[in-house]
Amino acid sequence: MAPKISALGIVALLSLRVQAQCSSGSDSRVVDLSWHAPNKTNINDLSQVVNGTGIYGFIFNTSITPATSGYRTYNWCNMPHVRRQEYVVPPKEYKLEYVELIHRHHKRTPYASNTFPHETYAWYCDDEALFYYGTPNPDGHAAQVNWQVYTSDSNPLAPEGFNGTCQFPQITAGGLNDSRQHGKDLFGVYHDLLGFLPAKYDADKIRYRVTNNVITSQVAGQIVLGQYADQFTDKPVSVAIQPDSVDSLEPGYTCTNASKTFSSYGVGSKAANWTLHLNESTALFSKLDSVSGVNTSDPDWHNWFDHYFDSLSARLCHDKPLPCQADNSSNCVTQTDADAVFRRGQYEYSFIYRDSPQSLAASTASYGIWMAELASNLRAATNATNKSPVRYRHNVAHDGSMSRLLSILQVDVMVWPGMGSEVVFELYSRDGCYFLRVLWGGQVLRSSNPSLGLMDLIPVQTFLDYVDGLVGVKAAKVPGLCKGE
Repeated sequence: MAPKISALGIVALLSLRVQAQCSSGSDSRVVDLSWHAPNKTNINDLSQVVNGTGIYGFIFNTSITPATSGYRTYNWCNMPHVRRQEYVVPPKEYKLEYVELIHRHHKRTPYASNTFPHETYAWYCDDEALFYYGTPNPDGHAAQVNWQVYTSDSNPLAPEGFNGTCQFPQITAGGLNDSRQHGKDLFGVYHDLLGFLPAKYDADKIRYRVTNNVITSQVAGQIVLGQYADQFTDKPVSVAIQPDSVDSLEPGYTCTNASKTFSSYGVGSKAANWTLHLNESTALFSKLDSVSGVNTSDPDWHNWFDHYFDSLSARLCHDKPLPCQADNSSNCVTQTDADAVFRRGQYEYSFIYRDSPQSLAASTASYGIWMAELASNLRAATNATNKSPVRYRHNVAHDGSMSRLLSILQVDVMVWPGMGSEVVFELYSRDGCYFLRVLWGGQVLRSSNPSLGLMDLIPVQTFLDYVDGLVGVKAAKVPGLCKGE
């Protein structure tokens, strides 16, 4: 007499059979785990970087991309993201099952370490308030405490960087408005257009996550408001956060081997293919140093263009003038100088995260845990017998997060991820099989890796095999990768 199989067992067997069918044929080929070079463009062409002019039509001076430029245009102040006007709905036989997205925070003041020793004008943030307070449970009450920056005439020490009423960094009022619109745009697609997100917030279905850097929480407050204003105007909402020392999103966990690898070919290294662009930029550094007053031997300002890039771009995004020398108002950073800095910054990020053959290994080790979490979330959404109720995860992160992610995905054209830059993972089902679409800046991402290619409804198992091959299931390989084993 044949053994009886429970209804749950039948579902499991059918699920395994469907998975086998979905994995059969061309989808079962071995996934390529090797590094593949990005496209050759002006961004990573050193001759164009050093001798060129302008900045490839990129925008650095407004959050509003002009209609004449087209929404897909790179806008450092407010990068393109998923919104209804450009969104392409997949064929009707595909059903959206799960969405996970990650984006950089929106525009902010520069970090204090990226301001000049003596700034010639102040920066005021009186058009916003940043709240910091706690509430005991279950009482749940508190005065809404917000910080007001001031300086005392009894304090003889000058603050680092700008005078005024801002924190360095903090998300500016403009950045908060951009964040809210970002949330509205996403809701306009995933609720209004697709009917995927519920009309009312449901904590069992929707999760938000931030890093330990408070600027991501400042953004999250506006993202949530943009999506669920009726429920959360001046009301609390919980967001997930991992302990700083093991945070996979920022990332915050220690990965010694990844740091060594990055520094062996990138910032601070003596590698010829890194120092070449710095050696070709001595005149530019000399001009910038004469204006800023930065010590010409300060490595943080001269091992790469990160500090000057942040300092200049933050001003332009907030309609502030390019700086002049404190004691010589005729010696100023020109737009030509700023463009030269921006070209070099783009070149550096392309080199660090894509052009160097070592970039994939360094990014995999230092961002592998978040990739493994993403893979686990996708698996949970495809589990026929124990499917996760969560259908939408929203991660607010940083440029270092986005750069490593794009490095692992091996995006075909690498740029420095600007403010609000976004990658979306959409999981679809069709006839019992699952497919993944990846959107970068609202458009389908193209990978240089032949196994991934144009990531437009590829079998999700291909992506899972790729992630598992690099970092292991549940990031089992990452501890060894970080130790150099």
